Amino acid sequence: MASFMADWVYTDTVKDHFMNPRNLWKEGEDFEPDGVGEVGSLACGDQMRVGIQVENGRIKALRWLTYGCASAIASTSMMSEIAIGMTLEDAYHITPEKITDALGGLPEHKFHCSVLGDKALRAAIDDYLERNGIENKLKSSTAKVICECRGVTDQMIEDLVKNDKVRNFDELQEATGCCTACGKCRSRIMDELNEFLHIYGK
Repeated sequence: MASFMADWVYTDTVKDHFMNPRNLWKEGEDFEPDGVGEVGSLACGDQMRVGIQVENGRIKALRWLTYGCASAIASTSMMSEIAIGMTLEDAYHITPEKITDALGGLPEHKFHCSVLGDKALRAAIDDYLERNGIENKLKSSTAKVICECRGVTDQMIEDLVKNDKVRNFDELQEATGCCTACGKCRSRIMDELNEFLHIYGK
């Protein structure tokens, strides 16, 4: 046991949120979400669902379910605490770095687990806006340009992968024209593509 504890690589905050997760979506709970977001895939080992209730443009309540590792559970629990009470715009801009910092850090190879929480939350906000016929101006505000020559953003890559229109680099290049000019973005494009393929289990 002493050896196991000595090898423990997670912070006390991560351990606390893993052992005592906040805002879990419990079976049979009377929780009617105004928006629901789901990301990930059991094929890649992590799947997450987030439900939100919205009042006066703020997240009044949030519930979540996840199938994944200790990092995924702890990071989603922390994300839920951060998001409740925020405006939709502020919540939409929660980053993986913000979640990880609040946890006191995660092992580098587990960082991707914190990415799912913020993406599931954004998907829930997107769903809320769509259900209520509200123009979604938030998506473009978080998009990062990856291929400057062709104006390809991470949001475009994510949407193509999520909607099963792209499964590899050749298909992405054909769909967007990325890396057909200067080619300097190829490494970043591949990183983004591989991340989304992992997240959505493609």
